[in-house]
Amino acid sequence: MSKKFVLVMFVLSIIVAALYAYLGGFSSATVSEVNSQQLYVAGRAFNGSVKDEQLNSVFRRAAEVLDKKELEGVLGNIYYNNPDESSDSINAFIGVIIPDTAAQLPADYELRSVPGNRRALRSEVDAHYMLAPNKLYEAVFDYAEEQKLALETFYVEWFPEERKGVVEVPIKE
Repeated sequence: MSKKFVLVMFVLSIIVAALYAYLGGFSSATVSEVNSQQLYVAGRAFNGSVKDEQLNSVFRRAAEVLDKKELEGVLGNIYYNNPDESSDSINAFIGVIIPDTAAQLPADYELRSVPGNRRALRSEVDAHYMLAPNKLYEAVFDYAEEQKLALETFYVEWFPEERKGVVEVPIKE
């Protein structure tokens, strides 16, 4: 190998590491036990393969709803199966977390309510929404295992800022 090749590879490695750090790749998630609050999610249901193009379409539609200001809120999703254990299928409701039920929904959207006042684990991380989910779920599952807590198969995730992710999972009573 020439010195020039090694130098180019070194510079590229530094750039990739810097980008990863900028997106929050080296951030770690924090987990806390909380009393959940009621949330309202406007969106569309999806039940199928994670490889299905329709899933990408539903996610893109949620981003479009916010970009076009059809709703005020933040990206948010409800998962009715464990994203880590369900191999290639997903049962989800994907959309926007809105402040209340008074919003006029787009024609292709429906409203679902996430009940509040439940004991839950909340994981938070300062990372881009493309990197956050893996960190959030891993932290929740590790904490639950350490504390010997059983979790419900119901996950709510939202992204209150471009580089912040949150997931809440109710604790089985």
